[in-house]
Amino acid sequence: MGVLSQEQKDQFWRDGALTVANAVTPEQLAAIRADFAGWVEESKGHSQSYGEAPDGRPRFDLEDGHTAEKPALRRVSAPCDVSAACLDAMRNSAMTDMVAELIGPDVKHHHNKINSKLPGAATEVKWHQDFPFTPHTNSDIITALLMVDEVTDENGPLEVAPGSHTGELYPIWHDGVFTGAIDEATADDMKAKSVRCAGPAGSVCLMHTRLAHGSGPNLSDHPRTLLITVYSAADAIPLTPNPVPNHHEGMIVRGEDKGMIRTEEYSVAIPQYPKGASFFTQQKAPS
Repeated sequence: MGVLSQEQKDQFWRDGALTVANAVTPEQLAAIRADFAGWVEESKGHSQSYGEAPDGRPRFDLEDGHTAEKPALRRVSAPCDVSAACLDAMRNSAMTDMVAELIGPDVKHHHNKINSKLPGAATEVKWHQDFPFTPHTNSDIITALLMVDEVTDENGPLEVAPGSHTGELYPIWHDGVFTGAIDEATADDMKAKSVRCAGPAGSVCLMHTRLAHGSGPNLSDHPRTLLITVYSAADAIPLTPNPVPNHHEGMIVRGEDKGMIRTEEYSVAIPQYPKGASFFTQQKAPS
C-alpha cells in the first residue's frame, strides 16, 4: 500500500499542489532544525553572503539588512552537500516515497536548497513557475517544500494558482531583462485566485514544476523555513545548467536509471544563470 491515497494523487494532478503531513520522522525534522539553527548562529558573524557552493557562488545568502542582532539568512544552497540530516530527508523519507508515487517509479534528485523567512524578514518571492528556470526534456518534475517550521497564513506561506500547471509557460524575461518573474498584471490576477499552502512542521507541499506560485514577507514573530528539493522522473533530462549545482545532482533516489530520454513538446526561453548568491537577486530587477 502506498503513502498517498488515490484521492490525494488525483488532487495533485488536478490542482498542481498537494500538502501532506508527516513527510519526515520527528527525528529527521529535529536534525534539520538543529543544522539550520547552527547556520543562523554562524551567520551572525558575517556581514555579507558567505561560504562557497560548487560553482563558487556563496552558499549562505544573507538578505539586505542582516545584522548579528537581527539575522536574515534567507537561502542555503545545496544543504544536502553539507548536512547529513538534509541528505537523509531528501533520499530516505516518506516525502521521497510520495514523489515516487506521483512521477515514478524511477526518480532522481536535481537540486535542493533552504529558503527561510526569519521573523521580520522582508523576503518576498515574486510569482513564477519553476520549469522555465530548470527546463528538462519533460515536465514530470516535483518541487517538494518540506516545512521545517509551522507554516501559517501570517509567516509568508507559499501561494499557488491551482490548475495553472496545465496551462501556458509564462515568460520571465521582460524587455530583454531576466526578471525571474511573471508579468505583474498576470501575477496580480493569479494572486487574487490563489490558495495558501500552510501546515504543521514536518508537512510537505508537493508542487508541479509548471505551477505558478509566489509568497509574501513574514509578518509574524515565527520563522518560516523550508527545505526545498526538486525531483524529476529519471527520464527527464536537464537542458540547461543547474542553477543550484550540487554534489548529488542525478542521484537515483527511487527505482533505477533505465538509460531512457522522454520528451514533450513545449517552447521556453533559455534562463539566465544566476550571478548572485540566489535567484532573489534576479527578481530584484525591474519588470
